[in-house]
Amino acid sequence: MVFQKPPDGGWGWVIVVVSFFTQFLCYGSPLAVGVLYLEWLDAFGEGKGKTAWVGSLANGIGLLASPVCSICVSSFGARPVAIFSGFMVAGGLMMSSFAPNIYFLYLSYGIVVGLGCGLLYTATVTITCQYFDKRRGLALGLISTGSSVGLFIYAALQRELIDLYGLDGCLLIVGALSLNILACGSLMRPLETSDSPSPEKTCADKVPDQYFVYHEKEKTVEENISILEKGYIDEKCTNNVPDYKQDNILNKNVLSSINVNEKDTYKKKVVEQTNFCKQLAKRKWQLYLNYWKETVVLFKNKVFSALFVAILLFDIGGFPPSLLMEDIARSANISEEDYHVPLISIIGIMTAVGKLVLGILADFKWVNTLYLYVLTLLMMGVALFAIPFASSYLTLAMLSAILGFLTGNWSIFPYVTTKTVGIEKLTHAYGILMFFAGLGNSLGPPIVGWFYDWTQEYDTAFYFSGFCVLLGGFLLLLAALPCWNACTNQSSKLPPNTYSYKVASSA
Repeated sequence: MVFQKPPDGGWGWVIVVVSFFTQFLCYGSPLAVGVLYLEWLDAFGEGKGKTAWVGSLANGIGLLASPVCSICVSSFGARPVAIFSGFMVAGGLMMSSFAPNIYFLYLSYGIVVGLGCGLLYTATVTITCQYFDKRRGLALGLISTGSSVGLFIYAALQRELIDLYGLDGCLLIVGALSLNILACGSLMRPLETSDSPSPEKTCADKVPDQYFVYHEKEKTVEENISILEKGYIDEKCTNNVPDYKQDNILNKNVLSSINVNEKDTYKKKVVEQTNFCKQLAKRKWQLYLNYWKETVVLFKNKVFSALFVAILLFDIGGFPPSLLMEDIARSANISEEDYHVPLISIIGIMTAVGKLVLGILADFKWVNTLYLYVLTLLMMGVALFAIPFASSYLTLAMLSAILGFLTGNWSIFPYVTTKTVGIEKLTHAYGILMFFAGLGNSLGPPIVGWFYDWTQEYDTAFYFSGFCVLLGGFLLLLAALPCWNACTNQSSKLPPNTYSYKVASSA
């Protein structure tokens, strides 16, 4: 497949629109799962930590399986993966409406829906990058707001559907809405051309052609038999010498020589196959070895190691509010008359605002993106510490807005990763970081829920969450201080594409 030059427009804007609605439809329910979380607590009577696994799996499994999702999109293309994943998300949501217990929800909602969302995210990002080059940042920013808008709308929608049709009816209707992903996926036309010449095959791809040559040699042997027989008959006709003994001897000699040649050729084929398998295994093993060597080199970078710890602790402590904020309001005995807008909806819309504002700030040359990211972590830790002191809807709404805005630091995280390791190692490093981000997403809500089951209040849980986020922010700040480079004299040894962290003059 030979891709055309990214058009930076045209059908690419259709791709942006359908990718936006794809993320809107697939991530709307999992991100707004806090509304369903309350219903599952009442329906199954399980502990908060045990029930929180459903939502945490739905949001974390896609990041944990990001390498598998990338392989699927690379192998089959964005459109087939999007259509298949649409069936997964819709089917998982509909299956969840028939869940007899919480363990069934782990599979139907947590794993099936979560994996489908991960595949859809990878497909939308991949095909958008194929259609855009110069405007890639704008295009990715637009489609990423689809999940935040979905969180804002689905929080209120799922609550209204539960009031009208119950929990089971809500999941059935939301699952039916997710079938619109199939229409969006069908519009993800791959960017390719059949007019350009196909690229040259690699050495591994050329090997099977050798076997075709061998088969052609076998065919020429049979043709040689017919040619020899024909030539001999013609010679007999011209000489008119009917010697049957000589004919039999000649045929036996020809057939025996052919059998010897076939055996030699077969032995050569076996040797070629064996050598090819050995070389292929050696090459694959070398690739895996190089991968782990590069991973070790990445973790020798103190800023990357601190970033790895920070993203893990950030997701352990920062993700639970988006899942548990509704239950926090119910635990604070806030009356429904004061409950104007769902707190999860506030988090969703402010996350979209945060992504745009922080992304714009990161483009200014005088802004140090690493210190900006650290600032968001420290502010989020303080906001998490303030949750136990909130006793009214207004204060919880303000904290939800602050937490949602600061969660928008996901938009500058790729900037920070690029500046830390360089553009050449971005894919490798980002994959590792996203895996641990998914691990944090999966562990955070159950840990907070277990704290509640243990203490019967959320205060200790959010003190723990705030401590985790603050710890990650302080570790990252310490690792990025320019005094380390002065002490170790390593600033001159940094790769050309690695960012040297120095305090900006106006930061």
